[in-house]
Amino acid sequence: MSGDQVKHIRAPFDDITARSLRAGDRVLISGVILAARDAAHKRLMETLDRGEPLPVDLRGAVVYYVGPSPAKPGQPIGAAGPTTSGRMDAYTPRLLDQGLRGMIGKGYRKPEVVEAMKKHGVPYLAAVGGAGALIARSIKKYTVLAYEDLGPEAVAAMEVEDFPAIVVIDAAGGNRYESGQALYRRL
Repeated sequence: MSGDQVKHIRAPFDDITARSLRAGDRVLISGVILAARDAAHKRLMETLDRGEPLPVDLRGAVVYYVGPSPAKPGQPIGAAGPTTSGRMDAYTPRLLDQGLRGMIGKGYRKPEVVEAMKKHGVPYLAAVGGAGALIARSIKKYTVLAYEDLGPEAVAAMEVEDFPAIVVIDAAGGNRYESGQALYRRL
């Protein structure tokens, strides 16, 4: 894909969409993505550990690792920048087993997470850190689905239109962090 092209995709992801994305692709996502951070992920694991059903269906879901700031009057959400994805690494393989089809955050993922992504055909996308106010413009509706007591770390559905992201690790294991750094090591 050339640097000027942007793929328009829909969330939740189906298998074809998830597997078609390549490291380096720039995308604009429309549809519904889930918001969840550390505390929500911990609660999801506790629910699975008890053998109970999750409060949300993860089949096809794309999760954005975000804890938004409070919304200003008339806005659905405040600033919505990504949080560091590595904090969710301990939980990610089990959630992929539950049908999670995409993740959006920032930063590296552990090798065992990348292996689980390849096993399930799931891409990892990055949102630009520090651009939370700009990203929030693409979020049209924010609805808490579970763990309301967690405030900004609750699980929520976000209706998005042209949410900007870059595929950094694709479903085949292509890794833009590694390939991008390799270019500079050769210089």
